Order: sequence, then structure tokens, then C-alpha cells
Amino acid sequence: MEEIRISGRPLFLSGDPELMKRQLEGESLSLREAGPLRDDVSTDEITPVTVMLTHDERLGRYPYVGLEAGGVRPVTMDAVRNGGFGITVAGKRYGKGSSRESSPLAELYAGIRLVIAESFERIYQQNCDNLGLLTSTDFGLLERIAAGESIPIDEFLRGRDPLTQKIIRAGGLLAYSKRLSWSSGDPLRVEGDRPRTLVEKIIAQQAHPATPSVETGEGLFVRCDWRFSHDYFTGMAAHFMHRAFGKPAELHEPASVVAFQDHLVLAAQSVPHVRGGLLPGIRDLTRGHEEFVSLYPVRRHGQLDGEPGAEGICHALMAEQYALPGQVVVGTDSHTPHSGALGCLAFGVGATDIANSWITGYARCKVPETVRVEVSGRLRPGVMAKDVVLHLLRMDSIRSGGAIGAVFEFCGSAVRHMNIDERATLTNMVAELGGFTGIVEPDDKTVDFLRERRSIEFAVEPWMRSDQDARYRTRILIDGSELAPMLASPGDPGNGLPVAELPTSGVPISIAYGGSCTGGKQEDFDRYHEVFQWALGRNRRLPEGVRLYLQFGTSAVRDYCEARGYMRTFEEIGAEIVLPGCGACANCGPGQSLSADDVTISAINRNFPGRSGPGKVWLASPYTVAASAVAGRITSFEQLSGGT
Repeated sequence: MEEIRISGRPLFLSGDPELMKRQLEGESLSLREAGPLRDDVSTDEITPVTVMLTHDERLGRYPYVGLEAGGVRPVTMDAVRNGGFGITVAGKRYGKGSSRESSPLAELYAGIRLVIAESFERIYQQNCDNLGLLTSTDFGLLERIAAGESIPIDEFLRGRDPLTQKIIRAGGLLAYSKRLSWSSGDPLRVEGDRPRTLVEKIIAQQAHPATPSVETGEGLFVRCDWRFSHDYFTGMAAHFMHRAFGKPAELHEPASVVAFQDHLVLAAQSVPHVRGGLLPGIRDLTRGHEEFVSLYPVRRHGQLDGEPGAEGICHALMAEQYALPGQVVVGTDSHTPHSGALGCLAFGVGATDIANSWITGYARCKVPETVRVEVSGRLRPGVMAKDVVLHLLRMDSIRSGGAIGAVFEFCGSAVRHMNIDERATLTNMVAELGGFTGIVEPDDKTVDFLRERRSIEFAVEPWMRSDQDARYRTRILIDGSELAPMLASPGDPGNGLPVAELPTSGVPISIAYGGSCTGGKQEDFDRYHEVFQWALGRNRRLPEGVRLYLQFGTSAVRDYCEARGYMRTFEEIGAEIVLPGCGACANCGPGQSLSADDVTISAINRNFPGRSGPGKVWLASPYTVAASAVAGRITSFEQLSGGT
């Protein structure tokens, strides 16, 4: 039996800065001495966006430099690599947030060989498997390793599906992939064997022919209709691909590969990137992206001609131009489930997974359990899909990681009433809920969207729905008529509370940001305009000291706003218009905070420490963002309009 010897000290990630300091200065602690471990360590904290400028050994200088402990960031550059650490130890939901493979890669290059945590987020752990970084939830390994014991590899395979076990044994995904045959063959057929959810049906139709079964927990490969990457990770994925398969490699159906420039296009307007001298690193990432799209005949979406922005954010453009009901879409971003609003299976993967999919046409996943979320009734005026998600995020079962790796199937009369833009907010933010993906069964609203936005006549097929007796992990029932405008207080999207629970004086703000893939759609701009038009009708504009940024998710949204006459309203209210791109949401463009004293009300999807700058970020719906901008403090549109 293969055994693994792990050397190096354990680094216990603690919320106590003094305990972190002692470890970094050379003191070794026991699990008992380490005390409570940090939960919810995000990939933004492991590798902040400002260090993600390379995909080689230099990443090893930076793991955990964004980690928050007692309001400070105790880990400095090179501290982990120079500290002799070989094991990282943390609490629940380790690696939540972005799908960035830079995080486990930085840990590996810093000398970490094993991460032990109470639970892991799906994409982070899958990235670890792909790279050969071991993970475990068995804290008993710490004493055995300290005693000098070699650990049988089977210890790291417990509870993992057979496919994942094979990948771990092979040392990573690409090493395993090179051994397989990827000939298409006849698709697996399992129709009629038992009632299934819509996601299970899609997986069954597109599973690799060698798949033994499509049952919950089974690891398999699914054939992809679309595979996309963005400028942060195209170069990294291409590097992995060329190292494993040679250069140039033979891409599978390159016309179904899409490459987006969206995350970095506004870097020249980003204060930390300019002040920190990071623009050369940004150019290196961009060159890696551009080299890939020049070498291979893939579809590409780049910068706007002569303007500082992109054609659009990748998730939004996938829904606007590519994804269709029943298809499989994978991308190098945790918010890939955005397209699930159309009734397709869309999920995020890391750079290694996308590199493998470029060659094979397949992506790895595990047949998931499904959580059925039924939102009944109708949402009240001023309440949006974002409020539904923030309500879900504050639930104890979600905060504790009870939905990690699950599909969120949204249904009910309130969801049926939503247009596709609003449904996309639900599915997009499954990333924050810890799920595998989100989906809404296609219906007449889906058909209308495809006809009106994409000039496609689409017929929803009878199989494109969950069977009546399909199996669910759990069912969540929400009375939509009882929901109120919601917030997430700074630090985590799960810090939910109703706006009405804030002090009557409210929380003063310095920045209001409306945009991102979650808050930059047509429906979102309808709501911004509604609030600002109401305010101008009462001779109200932005209070002194409040900056308002409105950023389109795609150029089509800008065209829509121009055609509807919204731009005049935005100009009169005092908004700064930002062209499409990820921008402030990824701390890479206008709208980011510049000081720890800044307080932002934002329509983005996550507010982890440092996500949009050093200030405090409150999450809210477009209605609440716009109302707060007018009031100069956090408030709902209902409160604002009721006060006049």
C-alpha cells in the first residue's frame, strides 16, 4: 500500500492574531492550544486578487496574506514558505468563494502538502485533487504525522467517489486524463429507471459512455456544450494544457470554447493595481490570454473598441448569447451557475479542469443531491431576487455548510413570476450558498427571453423538468410575500439581516455601487432608474460625500439603457458610469473602496474581507443600493419613499 510521509509544521488558521503571530515567529502549537479555528476562510483571503498575477512558483510567496484575524492580517509575504509549514488546519467551509486555482497552487508552492478542515467548498477541494494537494477532515492525522508516522494514501481517499480516488492516486487530473480514451461512443441511457431531477436528467444524457451509473455521489465526466475561461485563468489553463499535452495541443471542438476578457480590463483604473505597480503583472496575464486566443480558433470576447471596458462579464454573456436549456456549460469562475436561469447545467471549475475539457470535451463532476427551494406567493414591491438569496444565506443550515455541493432548484409561483434576469441572480449566487449549481426549469419566460434577447425560437421539450417524485436532499419553503428587503453586513454574504433591523438613524455610506454580473442586468438597471427617477421628481440628488457608480454587466445592457433614455437620469442624479467588466467586484476598477473608513452599499455577490478594497461592504439588492445612495445611509426604497 502506498504511504505518504508529510513533513513540516501545522499552521492553525485562527481568528486570534496573537496565536497567528506566535506560529509565524516559530512556535509550534497543538490542536488544543490553537483554540477555535477560523471558519469560512475564503479564497479571497488565501490569495487576494492583487497577488494573482502569476501561475508559477512565485505564488508560493503569498498564501494567506489576505487572512483576517482580529481585524488585522498577520500573514506577510514569504511567511508561510519560510516558516517550515507543511500542513494547514482550519474550520468549516474552507476555500469558499471564488474558484481560483491560484489558492491551492500558492499553498503547494509554499510547502503545504495537506489541508485539514472540518469541511471544504466543492471547487476548492476539486482543485486540490487536480493539483495533488491532499485534503482531509480527519484531525486525528495531526498526532500521527507529529509522531513521524507515514500515512497510507487510503486515508485520503475515504468518503471520496471512485473517480476522485483514481485522480488522487494518479497525482492529479491531467496525469489521470492522459490514460483514458475520450472517444465519444454512444451516450449513456438511463431514462425511465426512476424519477429524476432536471440536473440528473442532463447529466444522464451527457455522461461519458464509460460511466457505470448516474447515481447520487457518483463521480463522472459530462460532455460539455460550452467551455469558457476568462483572462485571469486562460493563461494558467493553457500552461497546464501545454505542459501535459504539448504545444500546440489538439482542442476538442474549438468553436465551443469561449475566451473572455472581463476581469482585468479596468485594471488601469484600479487604485491598488496602479499604486502597487501591479500593471506589468496584469499585462502578463493578459498576454497569456491573448496568446491562447491567437493560437487556437476559439470564440473570443475582448475589450470595447477605443473604450475602457469589455463586451461584457463572462457569466452574463454566456446567458445573453450562448447557453440553452438542457445544455452543459462549464467555466473558470464560481458564478458560472448564472446561466442555470435558462434551465441548463452550468457550473464552475478550476484551471486544470478547464484545460482538460479543452482537450477532451468533458468536465468532471459528481452526481449531486438537490435542494428544492420553493418560493411561493409574490414578492412585495421593493423586494428582489437578491433579497431571496440573502434570506437563504442567513439560514443556519446554509451558514453551517449544509448545502455544500448541492444543486439549488428554484421553483414556486414567485420564481415563475420572475424574468430571466432575476432568476439569474438566484442561480448566480448559488456560489455563495456553497452549492454545486442553481437551476430553474425552463418555461414560457425562458422562451420569451430567447426570442426577445437572442432572436431564437426555442421549444421547451417535455423532459426538461424534474419528475414529480424526484429525490431531494431537502425542501426549503419560503413565503415570498413575507420577505423584506435584506442586507449582508460586512465580512461574509451569510451575515444577513433585514434592512428594517438597522437603527433608525441607519448606517452612513460613502460609496454606492450598482453593477457586476449579479447587479448589472437589464432588470437591475430598471430598478436603479426607477428609484433615481423618483428622487429627481422630488428634487433629490446624491448627498455630499456619497459616490455612486453604475456599471453595466454587458454592452447590450448599456445599449438598452441608452435606448430607454436612462442615461439622462443617471447623469442628473450624479452617477459615475462605468463600462462593462468585473471591476470593483474583483477589486480591479472604479467603485472599489480606498480607505478602511469607507462604507459601501453594493449590488455585488460577495463581501469577503478585501474583496472590493479595504473598506466595509454591505450587500443589498439594486433597489436598496439606489435608495441608500439617495439617502446617504442604508435604507430600503420602501423606507425612503414612505418617508416623504
